Amino acid sequence: MSSLTPPAAYPWPDNKTSAFCFSVDVDAHSPWMWNNRDNPPALLSQLEQRHFGPRVGMARFAQLLERYGIKGSFFVPGAVAEAHPWMLPELVAAGHEVGLHGYFHELVTQTENEEFSRVLEASIDLFVAQTGAKPAGFRSPAWEMTPHMLAEIKRHGFYDSSLMGYDTPYSVDGITEVPVNWATDDAIFFKFLGGPGMDSWPPVGTDQVLGAWKEELFASFDFGSLFMLTVHDWISGRGARVAMLDKLLAEVMSRSDVWVATVGEVAAHHRAVAPGLNDVSPDIPETLFNHPAWKGA
Repeated sequence: MSSLTPPAAYPWPDNKTSAFCFSVDVDAHSPWMWNNRDNPPALLSQLEQRHFGPRVGMARFAQLLERYGIKGSFFVPGAVAEAHPWMLPELVAAGHEVGLHGYFHELVTQTENEEFSRVLEASIDLFVAQTGAKPAGFRSPAWEMTPHMLAEIKRHGFYDSSLMGYDTPYSVDGITEVPVNWATDDAIFFKFLGGPGMDSWPPVGTDQVLGAWKEELFASFDFGSLFMLTVHDWISGRGARVAMLDKLLAEVMSRSDVWVATVGEVAAHHRAVAPGLNDVSPDIPETLFNHPAWKGA
């Protein structure tokens, strides 16, 4: 139960006082497939932007991580792994983690329960076929979950990394949750497709984003929390953004008290040392129209 008393310091391993994860949502062309599933247009601009990720961005991420000796967590839609069969095996061979991220980057609000279960099974089968192993983790496209999805994640024994009820690992009905954070996701700053009705604002400059992320990083040091960086292959694989990530990683690696880990390693640590810590319910409140105060009871 929460209170005004600050929570105890999270038990990070090896006397570390905070943690950092480099995660990649390898969306590539899969959101385009989902958004145009009924009537794909004969237009190339957005597709070519997204193809940049597997063609160029992924290699740049791999080189950057190798230079710092960091292992990343790559959440890959099944359709992307299917279109690029080299991707999962090469990531695993390099020591990185690969996790599930839907099949067609299908949006939860547009997917029925049985559809989710079906494509989840298809994703698992594809990962096993390409890597020889079942993945450990799941991250929902667009970072939305439903009670049914959580039940399926629990049934398969996965950890989840889609929600943000804490800024340290926690549990949702016994499912290990390694939280994300919109403020440290590149898409809200850089995503720009150039199509009518597709963009709400122009991309933000890298200096501004780096400054904001450093503020988040320093706050994670102060509060002993997890800094979950999330970047996208086709967005932050661009040259100036890779240079920005280089500067951020230099700041992270300058600290000896930060645990740099994959998302899966964080999940495994939580299961091992604090499985019952901050276990919350996935129950959704009833509509206010059923509340006695609204009904005049």
